[in-house]
Amino acid sequence: MTQASSLFTRLEYRLAEQLFHTRWLPRSPRTQRLTMHLFERCADAGHPAALSLYGHMLFHRGISPQDKARGARYVLEAAQAGNLKAQYQAGLILEHGCAQYPRREERAVTWYARAGEAGHPLAAQRLAKAYRLGELGLPVDSAQATYWQALAERHDGLEGEELDSDDVQARH
Repeated sequence: MTQASSLFTRLEYRLAEQLFHTRWLPRSPRTQRLTMHLFERCADAGHPAALSLYGHMLFHRGISPQDKARGARYVLEAAQAGNLKAQYQAGLILEHGCAQYPRREERAVTWYARAGEAGHPLAAQRLAKAYRLGELGLPVDSAQATYWQALAERHDGLEGEELDSDDVQARH
């Protein structure tokens, strides 16, 4: 039963993704509600990419504080599951803090480092800047800044779907 529900969740996610990115489909409120409902179902089922995308949307575009808190929780769950975009977003959430998750620079550094090492260029750039300027509770360290900047430049070509895939590390 788990495989069947997992397959169904993956299919629902693909449908939601297609609806979300399709330019020819009219952007009606009904289509948008269906798309968001599908993303929510997939996130609630634990689909890492859905947790990341839907959580990001809720956190940044949610109207109520409850929506924003739920979005942050989804992003952190996706980060724990290994989603690179979510790991970077988790770093941002913990760097700046929000109602449910107070500012925790040391945890933000951890998430940025995980994402940067795994191939997220913005996470590596953030750590390079933090080491260069002594931000996020880190000491000024030009060697670390150079290391993270080189890593960011090496991963700079990655975008979109590539950052969601599990095999980014295998390619680099």
